Amino acid sequence: MKKILTVMLALVMSTAMMGWTIHGESKADIDLAKSAKGAYLMEYTSGKEIFKKNEKEKLFPASMTKMMGLLLIFEALNDNKLKWDDTVTTSELAASMGGSQVFLEVNETMSVKDMVKSICIASANDAMVAMAEKVGGTHDHFVQMMNDKANDLHLSNTHFVNTTGLHDPKHYSCAEDMAKIARALIQEGGDELLKITSTYDSYIREDSDKKFWLVNTNKLLKQYDGVDGLKTGFTQEALSCITVTAKKDNLRLISVVMGEPSSKVRNAETKQMLDYGFSQFSQGVLIPADTVIEKRKVANGKPKEVNLKTKNDLIYVFQKGSEPKEKSREIKITKENPPYQKGEVIATITIQMDDGYVIHEQLYADHGVEPLDYMDILMQSWNQSLF
Repeated sequence: MKKILTVMLALVMSTAMMGWTIHGESKADIDLAKSAKGAYLMEYTSGKEIFKKNEKEKLFPASMTKMMGLLLIFEALNDNKLKWDDTVTTSELAASMGGSQVFLEVNETMSVKDMVKSICIASANDAMVAMAEKVGGTHDHFVQMMNDKANDLHLSNTHFVNTTGLHDPKHYSCAEDMAKIARALIQEGGDELLKITSTYDSYIREDSDKKFWLVNTNKLLKQYDGVDGLKTGFTQEALSCITVTAKKDNLRLISVVMGEPSSKVRNAETKQMLDYGFSQFSQGVLIPADTVIEKRKVANGKPKEVNLKTKNDLIYVFQKGSEPKEKSREIKITKENPPYQKGEVIATITIQMDDGYVIHEQLYADHGVEPLDYMDILMQSWNQSLF
């Protein structure tokens, strides 16, 4: 009997060690990112944490800093405050930047498109400062915009002093915050961003005698299937860093490693993290977009009913072999009274899965609803008085 109990105990302990690190619960020590000072692996659609190591430790982000700058640039583009063919003039400050650069000269002009290509592909410090001045008016104001955006994203371990990531002891972030910035950037930049960040080489000044060849600093584009971004970084103080995004079978992951001893180790450990994520997790669609969730009565509207439909697919991520089931759902009306425009978001739905995973999505009105006018109210009152 003692022997049987010993075997059973060993099996229980073995099973417990086959867990994974997620949502702050350390269920096992996963042997990943051994050389990194900080690391983080996230599922993109949900923001679900898959793996972490010293994820909140304040470290130097080097040129991964430029992801925040790019986020603000794409916001300006999407808000029509900036256009791809707008001209950007290089200031003395921008031209003076050292480190990675495309050797912009004072008063040289270049399109927004080529500036962004230079930032994404070649990690050009001079192009980053030029774009910061274009969007923010001054470099310092753009840095303030970056810190304001960090607050908006609830990044508690991030503070920027410049736009480039050139070393400053007061310029820091952490692996978790870098992943959150990357997620926000992909959401804002979409396919347009990923088209650029997945480009291995390109040219600027093509129609001049100063044609310049851009070669992507992210070598994983050619080393790992599905990689299409995002940003590398290196300084002597930060060491080697990278934020990578990759997509396979509709599952997109974001991986961050910071403080790696070399780009070779950095890339190898990133591959291991991505391998782990893709091998262990899968993505499912609980409810497709445009599904009717509820038929809602509108007492003071015409017509008196409206269908609430899902704006996007309700996505959930789960560990393979343990697909969760829906545990509960809650619908919250965010706009009580009409008018409702067709397609207008008037509610939200929150679904909790039995593994603790929570899904949030917006619900929209499938047709317009007008408020009752004076005659409608009068007739309604009249009809009610008859019965």
